[in-house]
Amino acid sequence: MNEIPFLDLKRENARYASDIREAVMRVLDSGWYILGTEKEAFENEFATYCEAKDCVGVGNGLDALRLIFMAYIRLGFLKEKDEVILPANSFIATALAVSQSGLVPVFADCDINTYNICPRSVVEKLTEKTRAIVAVHLYGQVAPMEELQKIAKENNLKLIEDAAQAHGAVYQGRRVGSLADAAAFSFYPVKNLGALGDAGAVVSSDAELMQVIRSIANYGSEEKYMNRYKGINSRLDEIQAAVLSVKLRYLNRDNDCRIKIASFYSENIVNDKLILLHTPPDNSHVFHLYVIRTNERESLQGYLHDNGIGTQIHYPLSIHKQEAYQELSEVKAPVAERIQNEVLSLPLYPSLTRLEQKRVVEVLNKW
Repeated sequence: MNEIPFLDLKRENARYASDIREAVMRVLDSGWYILGTEKEAFENEFATYCEAKDCVGVGNGLDALRLIFMAYIRLGFLKEKDEVILPANSFIATALAVSQSGLVPVFADCDINTYNICPRSVVEKLTEKTRAIVAVHLYGQVAPMEELQKIAKENNLKLIEDAAQAHGAVYQGRRVGSLADAAAFSFYPVKNLGALGDAGAVVSSDAELMQVIRSIANYGSEEKYMNRYKGINSRLDEIQAAVLSVKLRYLNRDNDCRIKIASFYSENIVNDKLILLHTPPDNSHVFHLYVIRTNERESLQGYLHDNGIGTQIHYPLSIHKQEAYQELSEVKAPVAERIQNEVLSLPLYPSLTRLEQKRVVEVLNKW
């Protein structure tokens, strides 16, 4: 049997190749490539999809988070050295956005069952300097937003969604992007809603916040050559916007495919050496990743590789253990530090065939 790659982006994008070509040619023929009608259309479509009032398309997911913090600083809610609580087990971009904004990242531990941020740990990390919480919807599963919303409200904190892995996920009947003060999305090509390059967006129903973000992302300008803020250049270009509009039409269908594949794995993987992911009943999981755990990960990954099955590790080192954050290496996050040595991501994407899924299950069950 042919090898099963961890992800086959060429095969994934081939499913809408004709629509993408049409969209790209439309932009090419327009002669307008930055801040045009394609960006505006996608922003309107994605805001509506997320059940929010506004969306600003930006250069990437890191910028999306960074712009939220920059705007809150301009609005006076945050100031330099304020603390932001975030999970220790996320991609480093979550922490970089905090650091690069002159704020201080404070790492909370995660829940052993869902791998998302633990509300109890958040409460333990609160200080008089805490001003915000970042809820990362890790692997496509929504963080425990009800508890986090309560903590934020009781302590007058901003609550921000890092929804880079959870496009389309629903929590208690509401879509991610509408569950906090603002939400940051990445459209990196591997995401559930992926562009053909770097791209991102901020979504919020806070009109004042979004006006500032839109300006900062465009050199701090609302009127050409008139600069209100010391801004940056982070704008979703017309080609990526057009591609994203195409793929947004298929997002719910693709997420349904992911959920069905994940259900097949969960129902058919039977091996006492493996721990499968737990999903609470009031929470949808759109399975950007399907992650299992074992205390013999190196052996398992080698075995799967020898059997032609690609895997990846998300993530092999918690943020506070990275060299980039060595000043915070003494932080204690025992659950995050445990699972960093156990997690392994299996192939899961809409074009993965049932035959390939069965092969993954068969090989895992024989291990």
